Amino acid sequence: MKIGTDSVLLGAWTSLETQPFSILDIGAGTGVLSLMLAQRSNAQLIDAIEIDDQAYEQCVNNFEQSPWGDRLFCYHAALEEFVEEIEDSYDVIICNPPFYSEDYKTKNKQRDLARFQDAMPFEHLLMSVSKLLSKNGVFSVVIPFNETHTFIDLASQFNLFPKRILQVKGNPDSEIKRSLIEFSFLECESSIQSLIIETERHQYTEDYVNLTKDFYLKM
Repeated sequence: MKIGTDSVLLGAWTSLETQPFSILDIGAGTGVLSLMLAQRSNAQLIDAIEIDDQAYEQCVNNFEQSPWGDRLFCYHAALEEFVEEIEDSYDVIICNPPFYSEDYKTKNKQRDLARFQDAMPFEHLLMSVSKLLSKNGVFSVVIPFNETHTFIDLASQFNLFPKRILQVKGNPDSEIKRSLIEFSFLECESSIQSLIIETERHQYTEDYVNLTKDFYLKM
């Protein structure tokens, strides 16, 4: 599975200012978000959940090959199973959820499972986060921009409120494509910032380079 820009942005943007002890990556895929947060923090416990067999195996292998293998662990489980079994809470929860509509389904069931919202409906995700997040913890997620208001309204039903929002555009002339949102249990006025990725093809903006350069070999 390829590593998408969404994951790189989310892994680089997620706040670690509280110096978290524990981190949870929901729907880890290849484990890139967990690995990025391991590189960025001193968190002693970084757990990941992945339901797909092949992605889980790749995630475990990536964890074992990394310099932070002693802090990383991947559970092969569905989110609902995990919520029922785990009694601990996490200081940071991060998720790049599947969010493609029915119209985009392909004949590759494994890829569909990774990409589509019906594998992890937003309501189920937010309910789970509300149970797993520590009292002063933060939850970071990336979603389509046109889902922002719906997602924030739904989150409020679980006492999760936006703290920071980053609106992402591919280039100066394109529409806003993604929202990166950081939630907490504290209701406050959220800060909204914007980011443009490229000025033209492969000509990255200074803001994008500064945010992500620690994670690219050539940037």
